[in-house]
Amino acid sequence: MSLGSASAPKLNIVVPVYNEGANFPALREALTSKIRTPFEAFVVYDFEEDNTVPAVQKVIQEGDVRFRLVKNSVRRGVVGALLTGFKQVKSGPLLVVMGDLSDDLSIVDKMVELYAQGFQLVAASRYMPGGELLGGPFLKGNLSRLAGLSLYWLRGIPTHDATNAFKLYDGAMINSFTIESQGGFELNLELTVKAFLAGYRITELPTVWRDRTAGESRFQLWRWLPRYLHWYLHAFRPRRPA
Repeated sequence: MSLGSASAPKLNIVVPVYNEGANFPALREALTSKIRTPFEAFVVYDFEEDNTVPAVQKVIQEGDVRFRLVKNSVRRGVVGALLTGFKQVKSGPLLVVMGDLSDDLSIVDKMVELYAQGFQLVAASRYMPGGELLGGPFLKGNLSRLAGLSLYWLRGIPTHDATNAFKLYDGAMINSFTIESQGGFELNLELTVKAFLAGYRITELPTVWRDRTAGESRFQLWRWLPRYLHWYLHAFRPRRPA
């Protein structure tokens, strides 16, 4: 199957945020300076008091029409924010970027190029040769590495980093899935596993991830670990290419 276009359509970026007001000016600068591909960014927030909202409103009032504020209409939390963002994108390339400045946005144009070559999921990989993870909780990083490398070597999923949120998807592919995640960032693993089992084309390129320097992380390892395990085991089901 080939949902990716040979041309370079507008890039849709979904940015779930939670009190990222301190980070947003630098995030905007990184998005606008490091990405040459024309884009529209959907900044999804949970509540009006989120300090990211006035920071984005200021940018919009200054005339930067590439940014849109979207209130979470599904349920509070990262999964609801991402699902709200996904609703804005019916087709074309869809990139998930965290608002904490941890992602290396200099590789985005290359991700879009790979999408244009026909890949429906392009993963930024911290654990392939050339990739690196700098900072962050020790246990979280090592469990993520173990999951990604074992799924690559034991199951043949074509990325060393199945759990990373920093991925580019085909919007039509995302809309073809029934998304089941309820809690948090296990959604990243669910989408990768479902794309693999359905026979979509997956590739990766190395990235350097740096831990946040401002704002508050909402990652909850022990609460979400059983859900990660569910999708990890799900990956070993038979493939049913569409």
